[in-house]
Amino acid sequence: MTRTGTFIGAALLIAWGAVFLNGRLAGYVGDELWLLLITPGIPILVAVVLGVVAWRIVYVSRKSSDFMIATEGEMKKVSWSTRHEVVGSTKVVIMFTLLLAVALFVVDLVFQRAFSWIGVLKT
Repeated sequence: MTRTGTFIGAALLIAWGAVFLNGRLAGYVGDELWLLLITPGIPILVAVVLGVVAWRIVYVSRKSSDFMIATEGEMKKVSWSTRHEVVGSTKVVIMFTLLLAVALFVVDLVFQRAFSWIGVLKT
């Protein structure tokens, strides 16, 4: 499962890169036949080469396969938080951030008034 997900993610990134490269090379299209063949050929060649490299790394290489299998085993050992815990923690973080922003705003106003009163800050 981990290897398949990794390969699908790599394939999506490779496809995105090929589409991006094709868009960049589209500006070089001319009337010459070799440009009409090379412009779409380069992104296809790059995608195929990177696809083969990704396939070899994910499925053929014993070292990376063992790493992904061990990673999947470790992920099964993790105790994941429940949805209720995540929502509660998120609310606490948002409230603390808002309170801190208000406190810093008040401190900023106090310093602004103090500096204006002693003549350092001209408002």
